[in-house]
Amino acid sequence: MPKMKTKKAAAKRFSFTGTGKVKYKKQNLRHILTKKSSKRKRGLRQAGILSEDNVPVIRKQLLPYG
Repeated sequence: MPKMKTKKAAAKRFSFTGTGKVKYKKQNLRHILTKKSSKRKRGLRQAGILSEDNVPVIRKQLLPYG
């Protein structure tokens, strides 16, 4: 059976932590930043952790060798 291909779009957006959780960069920090509060922008800098419901989809279909 041939190797499965990694979905490159997903590889650029998601990565795995050491414990197997999926982390991603949060949205809404690219433009129109003047109307957003400093507190909100500060919170958006930290990586988000994907909910456990969506982890199998990312791990099996999009990043099979991640």
